[in-house]
Amino acid sequence: MASATDYKVSFDTFRNVINNELTSTAATRRAICPSTEEPLWEVPVSTQEDVDRAVSAAKAAYPAWRKLSYDERAEYLNKFADAIEANQQEFIDLLGKEVGKPPGAGGFEMFLVMGLARGTPQLRIKEEKPIDDEDRTAIVRYVPLGVGVGIVPWNFPLTLGIGKLLPALLAGNTFIWKSSPFSPYSALKLAEIGTKIFPPGVFQALSGEESLGPQLTAHPDVAKVSFTGSVATGKKIMAACAGTLKRVTLELGGNDAAIVCEDVDIDAVVAKIAFLTFVHGGQICMNIKRIFVHENIYDKFLAKLVETAKQYKVGDHTDAEAFFGPIQNEMQYDKLQAFYSQIEKQGWKTALGGAPGPKEGKGFFMPATIIDNPPDDSDIVTKEPFGPIVPVLKWTDEDEVIRRANATEMGLGASVWSKDVPRAQRMVEQLEAGSIWVNTHFELAPNVPFGGHKQSGLGMDWGEVGLKGWCNPQAYWVKHSV
Repeated sequence: MASATDYKVSFDTFRNVINNELTSTAATRRAICPSTEEPLWEVPVSTQEDVDRAVSAAKAAYPAWRKLSYDERAEYLNKFADAIEANQQEFIDLLGKEVGKPPGAGGFEMFLVMGLARGTPQLRIKEEKPIDDEDRTAIVRYVPLGVGVGIVPWNFPLTLGIGKLLPALLAGNTFIWKSSPFSPYSALKLAEIGTKIFPPGVFQALSGEESLGPQLTAHPDVAKVSFTGSVATGKKIMAACAGTLKRVTLELGGNDAAIVCEDVDIDAVVAKIAFLTFVHGGQICMNIKRIFVHENIYDKFLAKLVETAKQYKVGDHTDAEAFFGPIQNEMQYDKLQAFYSQIEKQGWKTALGGAPGPKEGKGFFMPATIIDNPPDDSDIVTKEPFGPIVPVLKWTDEDEVIRRANATEMGLGASVWSKDVPRAQRMVEQLEAGSIWVNTHFELAPNVPFGGHKQSGLGMDWGEVGLKGWCNPQAYWVKHSV
């Protein structure tokens, strides 16, 4: 393993990492900076041959890596955390260029990354002993799977990937990171840093086109695929993995509800809900996507929300004062244009923003928009826009608002806000979601699992639950005499 002085790397070239070697491909491509619409650096376009080489290297590295103890593997991960931290500012700058995040938003992602990097190595799976007497002992233990693959989206390309990578490695698996074609750079650089820490084949990364994912999910020597992305793609991955009975974890879309009770401190709660709704331009699966506000405070709450959102500055990835950056890619920008076009067609009332006019200048920017009490069956309520647009809806009756909050195919997160915490707990415990919160939202920790119910996913990442997801349970019997 390298010394601390060796951890810095150059962020000027980006190559695949296969068996601790930096490799190029015959074909290359360039992703686009969403702030400027200018092409960024060349990255590899991996082929089936690259996939086969990476899986072969991961398979070869697996026996020795799994034999290490948890503490020994954690020592590698702790050094890896040091190495990431040594390049932290460079990653913030890179996230700005490839994802469009202003410095504050890039710093927020790196805060999450370092929390996972420091917290995950502390996790351990506790063995269970359902039977332990003079005659026999039965132990339930958890053993690694083999070669794991992480398919990572474009919106939080480091946080969501490292939340798969670190538990996989800690549990004793080897890991191949497949990044989004829209944001391939940070993963390749992370894996390059990994060559200074890990034995060959333990952590690898591949860049490519949309065909790369299916090549990995079809490979017979891959034991598990962990995917974060859309529901439609998650279903395709699950189907592709069925042929070889791969283990699968899916973290898919969200349509998170926040229910605001009439007793809240409006100023304090609006400040939090506005941030949790609009952070990263609404391009986070766990952003608040539907805000249910009690009718007794609805008008005051809506006015304060509009006032707060107006204060958020729009800017590109170089603007240290900016809150809103651009939409990450043209595909999502076009989807949002179509979504915003429904405002007039459907007669939605806007409290802020609205459909943008003709595009001016460079960058995929969309206006922050708040829709005032639209019908529950409108697309802005039933679908996830994945952008800076949110509906605010009135409610009166607790049972009714719980039913409305649950009236979605999604079930990623949900929250209730009230000074009466027992009341809020009673309400939130009836919400159908993988994460539920009282007086907060999008609250995460490395030792707490994270995932969705219903069509928001299958299985969970993070915490001991996520760690077990990278293992097979094994029943282990010992007779104390023959």
